[in-house]
Amino acid sequence: MSESEQHVPLTPRQVPFTEAAGAVRAFTDVMLTRRSVRDFSPEPIPDEVIETAIQAAATAPSGANVQPWRFVVITDPERKRRLRLAAEAEEREFYGRRASEEWLHALEPFGTTWRKPFLETAPAVIVVFEVHQGPHSPKPYYVKESVGIAVGLLIAALHHAGLATLPHTPSPMRFLNEVCDRPREERAYVVMPVGYPAPDAHVPAITRKPLDDVIIRH
Repeated sequence: MSESEQHVPLTPRQVPFTEAAGAVRAFTDVMLTRRSVRDFSPEPIPDEVIETAIQAAATAPSGANVQPWRFVVITDPERKRRLRLAAEAEEREFYGRRASEEWLHALEPFGTTWRKPFLETAPAVIVVFEVHQGPHSPKPYYVKESVGIAVGLLIAALHHAGLATLPHTPSPMRFLNEVCDRPREERAYVVMPVGYPAPDAHVPAITRKPLDDVIIRH
């Protein structure tokens, strides 16, 4: 197959030069309101919203276009409970034995503990898996980078829909293969409860670094 047969014409999103700054400002203003939330309402969320957000996440670039991701959506109460119990078992070990004093000190301002009730309270939990080479999957390239970009798009899409998220990474996460009925070649990347914030939800008082602290111009 020739190079010309492997490519198709690009149909770019066209934003007039004079409107580009306003377009990215509008996106940024929405994202500046995003916070990781631990207090969820049990109010149901539409399946279509979750599915469309995952569709957005799956537009992420990936090494060799292998698209090495799997999004497992859990809404069944019993399976969410299994997930919570297994995650809390690992978190007890983390807070009680694995974490260094320095790490625990860094977490103190956020008031986190091994208890993870949000894994049951949130109406949906999305577990994102990296898909590695296996009987039904090809070898991926830059898998963590690819999946990380997809998760970022997922968080942004869900936030635009008015939903709260919490990227949660109990460690180790191998128990998630059993909870989610996934094969060994899939490895959990992040657990993300999704839902509307509880009416009385609170978040830690944090600030973002100024732009001049994170951008370098040459």
